[in-house]
Amino acid sequence: MDYKKYGNQYLLRVDKGEGIAASIRELCEKEQIRCGAIHGLGAADRVELGLFRTDIKQFVGHTYEGMYEIASLNGNISQMEGKVYLHLHAVIGDEENETRGGHLVEARVSATAEIVITAFEGGADRRFSEEIGLNLFAF
Repeated sequence: MDYKKYGNQYLLRVDKGEGIAASIRELCEKEQIRCGAIHGLGAADRVELGLFRTDIKQFVGHTYEGMYEIASLNGNISQMEGKVYLHLHAVIGDEENETRGGHLVEARVSATAEIVITAFEGGADRRFSEEIGLNLFAF
C-alpha cells in the first residue's frame, strides 16, 4: 500500500495480495481520519460480499474466488467506540461481465486497487440500533 495526501483527499494504491478494507483502515488510523467518503476500483481474486437481511436482522455473506474487476467501490468512514468504522459496498464483475454486489467485508487485490478518500472535518460516530439491528450514524 502507498498513498499521497492532497489537501483533504488521499489517493491510495493497494498492491497485489493486500486487503482493500485493511489498507483503508490502516491509512485512516495513521492519518487519524475520523469521518470521510471512499470511492475506487481495481482487481481482486478473493472477495467477501454480503447482505444484511432486515427481516431477521442478520448478515449473510458469500466469498467469491477467481478473477474479478472491482467495477465500483463506495463507502464511508466513521468511528464506533473510538475506532475506525468502515461501511463499504462494491460491485464486482467476472470475465463474462456477470456482476455481483453488496456490502464489502474484504477483497484481496490481484493486480492493483485505486482508491480516493475524502476526509471531512470533525467526526461521526455510530451506535447500535436494537430496532434496526445495525450500527447507525449518531450525530
